[in-house]
Amino acid sequence: MTLSAFAVGCSDRPEVTAESDNTDSHGLGKEVTMPIEAMTTTVVDPGAEPRSPLRRSFTPGTTQQVTLSTDHHIEQQINQQAVRDFSPPSVTIPLTAQAGTDGVDLTLGNVTSPDPALAKALLPADGSRVGFDVSELGAITALRLAPKPATSDAARAALEQAFYQAVYQSIAFPDEAVGVGAVWTVRQQVSDSVPLEQVTTATLTAREGNQLTIELNVVQTPKTTVWHLPNEAGQLEIVDYLMHGTGTIAVDLDMPLPVSGSVEVGGNQTYRDPNSQVTLRQTLRTEVQWGA
Repeated sequence: MTLSAFAVGCSDRPEVTAESDNTDSHGLGKEVTMPIEAMTTTVVDPGAEPRSPLRRSFTPGTTQQVTLSTDHHIEQQINQQAVRDFSPPSVTIPLTAQAGTDGVDLTLGNVTSPDPALAKALLPADGSRVGFDVSELGAITALRLAPKPATSDAARAALEQAFYQAVYQSIAFPDEAVGVGAVWTVRQQVSDSVPLEQVTTATLTAREGNQLTIELNVVQTPKTTVWHLPNEAGQLEIVDYLMHGTGTIAVDLDMPLPVSGSVEVGGNQTYRDPNSQVTLRQTLRTEVQWGA
């Protein structure tokens, strides 16, 4: 096991699972589609009366302006060597969302990053398209990306990572009618080199008409004791794994995306190479923020 083999495992970009072969009339590049693991919701407490189902009530064609910001921090240490920072640059993505009959279509504005090289690479992405396929309960079932053809691989990777993080920090509504104080859980497998079960506990802390405030508590648990490194670089034993996060989002049921709020998930992991006993420690933190 080489040290470089450890480093390549830091990326958790999703794999592209489908791709079209055409460039559309808007000058967009090949569209890629990533299916998203199904969510299962369970009501723990239905909350106070009055209770009613939580359902998006917008009509097709409804538009919304919102900004998505993501920040992904990774520190890594091998044995007693110096800690290295593998964090990709954060990105801020202005979005124009338009509701469809079974999802949301997004048009990207001027995407920015504090990293000068990435900021420059992101300039051609202005006008790129992204789409969410959404279930009746608000669960995102697929992520579609169609960057402008001039968008570089580095910019495409940054956009994929940002939307992937946003999707897996989204929330689905329960099927049952609920009121203020309601608590429900959302279970979902997070697709990664380490298969994770993510359990998000949502609490409806306030409701005024269609305006909701929801507190989130997120816990991720590995479903295996082994981490298979990308590119067949080997495997590591999972010694310990702790990922936990919290956040609050504001939702307008008349709009296709969250109005505001943020969710931050982070923790520490330790892995060991079974052949050499080399130990890898990682500290991770991901923040997804929605705002005007």
